[in-house]
Amino acid sequence: MENKLEKNREEFEELVGKLINLMDPQPDREGLKETPHRVWKYWNELLEGQWLTNDEIAKDVIYNKCFEVCDKTGLVVEKGITVFSNCEHHLALMYDMKISIGYIPHGKVIGLSKLARVAELCAKRLQLQERIGMDIAEVLSKILGTEDIAVVIEGKHGCMTARGIKAREAVTKTACLRGSFRDVYQLRQEFYELIK
Repeated sequence: MENKLEKNREEFEELVGKLINLMDPQPDREGLKETPHRVWKYWNELLEGQWLTNDEIAKDVIYNKCFEVCDKTGLVVEKGITVFSNCEHHLALMYDMKISIGYIPHGKVIGLSKLARVAELCAKRLQLQERIGMDIAEVLSKILGTEDIAVVIEGKHGCMTARGIKAREAVTKTACLRGSFRDVYQLRQEFYELIK
């Protein structure tokens, strides 16, 4: 999919300039001269996943690096993956989002760094935390050929901690459980124990 920010860079920078004019009594001061361009670069980087579908991420060789294993391989867990995303309601930065992923291999495993790459790309969208977990699980299901996937996310949201209620220590936890993680209590408990 075409990156609208790259295609419409001038328009984006012009809009940021207008926003600065509305917010700052001295919009022409030195520190703000290059801000429209810096903001464009910032958003272009933070929305890298916005222009890709889950299918496109799953098919990309950068993210789809797997290795064959026997079917008897046990639970694979990676925890502590830090990602950033932007809340689609306020365009406010979500920060300190920690993701844990678990899956049961069915003949293949994915390179460990690819789990973090998939998580990051799914988060680099105007997003909801709940959808990030579902997107990660969907992409990994397509890559790994299994529904046995769990994704747990803990996030502190700038739209809640820095404004509004200003609940500085509030943490939102979400879980997307598919296949055996949804259906088998003991497996779910093992996964939760491993990510403590």
